[in-house]
Amino acid sequence: MADTQAPALQGRLARLFGIQPGEVGVAALGFAMFLLLFAGYFVLRPVRETMGIAGGVENLQWLFTATFVATLAALPLFGWVAARVQRRRILYWVFGFFCSNLLLFALGFRLRPDDVWLARGFYVWLSMFNLIAISVAWSVLVDLLSGPEAKRLFALMASGASIGGLMGPLLGVLLVASIGHAGLLLLSAALLAGSASCVRWLQRSRAGQTGAEEVVQEQRALGGSPMAGALEVLRSPYLIRIALFVLLLASVSTFLYFDQARLVQAAYPLKTDQTRIFGMIDIAVQSLAILSQVFITGRLAQRMGVGALLVGVPLLMVAGFVWLAFAPTFAVLACVMILRRSGEYAFVRPGREMLYTPLAAEAKYKAKNFNDTVVYRGADAVSGWVKTGVDALAQNPAGAMGLGAMVALGWALTGASLTKRYRSLEAGRR
Repeated sequence: MADTQAPALQGRLARLFGIQPGEVGVAALGFAMFLLLFAGYFVLRPVRETMGIAGGVENLQWLFTATFVATLAALPLFGWVAARVQRRRILYWVFGFFCSNLLLFALGFRLRPDDVWLARGFYVWLSMFNLIAISVAWSVLVDLLSGPEAKRLFALMASGASIGGLMGPLLGVLLVASIGHAGLLLLSAALLAGSASCVRWLQRSRAGQTGAEEVVQEQRALGGSPMAGALEVLRSPYLIRIALFVLLLASVSTFLYFDQARLVQAAYPLKTDQTRIFGMIDIAVQSLAILSQVFITGRLAQRMGVGALLVGVPLLMVAGFVWLAFAPTFAVLACVMILRRSGEYAFVRPGREMLYTPLAAEAKYKAKNFNDTVVYRGADAVSGWVKTGVDALAQNPAGAMGLGAMVALGWALTGASLTKRYRSLEAGRR
């Protein structure tokens, strides 16, 4: 009976989510990997946001710059690991390193809970950790799945990230009083280790479906220099366009982030209220993203292609910045912020990862990590200073919002250009 029920259940799940019956197990493992990874990150995120405001909204650009410098320093270390470790083991080394960092921070918070510089260091570290860890997790999926599989599965797998993003803040609210910040860091390390275990099962599952030659390739190190990712991006017009897309995405995010911090500080002076508001925004973002990822994104990608994922949200942000220029209130900012973040999680991020599926393994790990971390945080730092300068010179927020609308328009045009090149690369593989 069980032997006949399992295929029937897989068939029903496949029809519900728009995938093939044989892909249900792979989708479930990818879903679990992201759920645990994002729960481990989001259990700490509201605390990080409150620490950022505590250091002074006028000093946020310094934290962004420090994060970029830390990310730049981490690039050669990641490049060294990627060049010398078996391809399939890169994630285990990276996640293991971050777990050890969490244990050290937990010890530090236990011994020096009120140390301001420890808090600032944690803000910078967590901002670096989330980009590198998430980038490597996506690299594994881009490496294991083909272009057509990515269109069917990426959004469904990414819905695990949104559910993890809901679980994390709830766990933090329920447990912080009893286990403190140090306890939350230990919980985050355990969740990160669980995510790595899901990757191991996913790789074993795919090994049974691929040829012996591909398995041998995965057991080899990528080789090359620690800076190979940066050099590969600079040599490829396609990868440079992806870097520009990431740069504009990060700039739009930074403009909105700075206004969010300013308006939240003005509307909610108490730190507890600030953390509560940030948590409510996170819940709204993840709820909207889950619904889109499960029922819309995969079908949209299969019917309209990757372009619909890359262009739609940037165009919405053009309208959002115009709206903010005429109504610079926290309520309007919250709506635009929720649409941007949920749209990025549900549409832009899966579409962005699909751009790497036609490329070689080196690009999927090294060049991709460079774009996801150094380019993203570099754009954060530069746009943070630009936003600070524009706010200082402008008499009202409309000037900064007009600049944000132009950046968002450039983001949309870059997405359209990438779509054309991606289609030609996919056609060349057939």
